[in-house]
Amino acid sequence: MHIEQLDLNLLVVFHAVYAEGGVTRAAQKLHLTQPAISHALGRLRGLLNDPLFVRKGRALMATPRARDLIVPVRRSLRGLEVALEQVERFDPRTTERSFTIGLRSPSETILLPSLMRRLAGAAPRAKLATVSLARRALEADLASGSLDLALDVLLPHGETIRHRRITLDRLVVLVRRGHPAAKKRRFDLPTYLASEHVLVSSRRAGPGLEDTALAGRGLQRIVRLRCQDYFAACQVVSRTDLLLTMPARNAAVAHESFDVRVLPLPFDAPSLDVYLYWHRDVEQDPSSRWLRRQVQEAFSTSSGSARRDVRGARGAFAPGTLRAKSSSA
Repeated sequence: MHIEQLDLNLLVVFHAVYAEGGVTRAAQKLHLTQPAISHALGRLRGLLNDPLFVRKGRALMATPRARDLIVPVRRSLRGLEVALEQVERFDPRTTERSFTIGLRSPSETILLPSLMRRLAGAAPRAKLATVSLARRALEADLASGSLDLALDVLLPHGETIRHRRITLDRLVVLVRRGHPAAKKRRFDLPTYLASEHVLVSSRRAGPGLEDTALAGRGLQRIVRLRCQDYFAACQVVSRTDLLLTMPARNAAVAHESFDVRVLPLPFDAPSLDVYLYWHRDVEQDPSSRWLRRQVQEAFSTSSGSARRDVRGARGAFAPGTLRAKSSSA
């Protein structure tokens, strides 16, 4: 018998009859009529091909099959009851739940320090796992519960998926301290195009966002290195004359960890929007709502840090600083 064929209410009736020792008392406990209990018991007997209970005198005795079933049924019903109670009474201060978020490594770098600081105070016993996000499986992973949330750029998705933009970012340029470009009074487009670059991408081929923006102007830069990870790229940039174009939030982190300078991107490029995704079935779930709020506020905190560390504008700059026009996340 497949689980899809089984009505959970039949197990509730089975458990009540077993625990109460008869149909009458089970009906009273469940606030049902005796015919309703008998009908449900008959359906379960048919599905399991076993009488489950037989009458001996005035007593109703469980069959061996029923005795084998009662322990796992009782355990399952209790587990479901506890789970429902936890959903209704979710308390982050006492929860031991493990949450799983799907995202890409650049977002992981920005999110985790701030989010873990928040969880340490608000949910000290909760656990968090971040995993690689398979975009084609986004809807299935959220529907199955293998992911509680996902973070990525704006993606096509079905009606069962909810999403919200939680932040936007801009591109900046990272160079080593002492790089000739950082010594100029103004970092301009000819200097950018004359330099060699690192491109960070999880794809084996294809342009970056900055390359697409340049192509729209009929321009092309020189990509000397293509790699998968910003940390590796920052190490390369800190020791060579290669330039790295990257999100401003990640550049703020790199500025703290490497001997590098942050310069403004000398041309217009689209902003990097980050969206939060979840399944519609958990729209009102207290734990999901709480986690979504924590992630959004963690990104907001990182946004403030990035603005303090990376400031700039479309104009003159002092080496090592970047005064950018403000944008709301």
